[in-house]
Amino acid sequence: MQKLVFLVMVWSLTFSTAQAAVTDAEFADLKAGLGSVLKRIEALEAENSKLRLASEQLREQNISISKAAQSGNKSSWTDTMAIKGDFRYRYETIDVENKDIRERNRLRARAKLTANPSDNLEIGVGVASGGDDPRSTNQTLSAAGATKDLRLDLAYFKWSATPNLDLIGGKYKNIYYRPEKTGLIWDGDYNPEGVALVYNNENYFLQGSIQFLESDSKKSNNRTGFGLQGGFHTHLGDSQLTAGMGYFEFGAKDRTIFYGDDDDFLGNSYTCIAPSNLASCVYDNDYEQVELFAHLSTHAGDLPLSLFFDYVNNMAADDFDTGWNVGVKVGKAKASRTWELAYIYEDLEADATLGLLSDSNFGGGGTDVKGHIFKGGWAISKKWKIGFTYLVNESNGNKGTEKDYNRLQVDTAFKF
Repeated sequence: MQKLVFLVMVWSLTFSTAQAAVTDAEFADLKAGLGSVLKRIEALEAENSKLRLASEQLREQNISISKAAQSGNKSSWTDTMAIKGDFRYRYETIDVENKDIRERNRLRARAKLTANPSDNLEIGVGVASGGDDPRSTNQTLSAAGATKDLRLDLAYFKWSATPNLDLIGGKYKNIYYRPEKTGLIWDGDYNPEGVALVYNNENYFLQGSIQFLESDSKKSNNRTGFGLQGGFHTHLGDSQLTAGMGYFEFGAKDRTIFYGDDDDFLGNSYTCIAPSNLASCVYDNDYEQVELFAHLSTHAGDLPLSLFFDYVNNMAADDFDTGWNVGVKVGKAKASRTWELAYIYEDLEADATLGLLSDSNFGGGGTDVKGHIFKGGWAISKKWKIGFTYLVNESNGNKGTEKDYNRLQVDTAFKF
């Protein structure tokens, strides 16, 4: 633009003096030449402005691409798809009083695919080895190497209404807090079916669910369970305390079993209306379970230390209505070359909880069991861990037919 102004000044000066120095024809030629130069300069200035604008737009586009790459933004929901899973090989022995010792080799394989069609929506589908037992994905190695079952283990949506509030529906991971993942009320492999609402922040959590034990109204035992659990997290110096309570209701009285053999109530009290007809056996009680729990995470020197307890009472039962456990864990087998040891004592009376959902290993699974649990683990790497569980239990004490139950499990487990 400065060049254009300069040329205009030159042209003006020339115009004021040229008439005396040149002829009219020469002056006309000079004027035409200067006009052509001015038009060319104007065209170049316009082209230069376009180039500057394009350069600025390209710079802004490059900044946007860089920010998107740094923040991990995806151009398509298919880019959000992820697969993770685990594999475990187990050797175990089971020694039940007055029975032969049982030995077996088992495996567990699980995989889950997740995707995010939008920023606040997750869809998940998971498969697992094993049969249709709601509390186990273990598969015994047998039948001369026959192929094994792979079943639908998860199928859910999770919508995050806010950063702290999630709505979940389908067949999903159990939402309820379990101190140190113990199985007093819930087995670790149990994945509920229904709808759940979860609120969680740094200090508090509140979660509730509707669970379908049997959603088909044509079935005689169609029942829906309800649950609500709340608690808090707080720091005590370098330690953290998590504590809370819950209420879980399952209407089972006068209903037949929800899963398994007709007379296998997994420790719960039942009555057979026609003793010769096992299909007539029904639960004696509903299950209106009140839970109290606490979990302290601290340190003993440089070692992680956990102290925890869980308590449950079935308000709908008149007898054998209480269960509890207490435990300690030292160390944490998570990072490479780290270890852990744990001890738990548990006493779960016959009608304290719905036996169908409690730990499937303790005392052989279900309720009316008490005894000791010893655990240990060693992390070979972040993704590879070996460990053991040893159960020294007594079952059927409430029924007056108490028997010893001992079980040893040795595992090697991998994550991917």
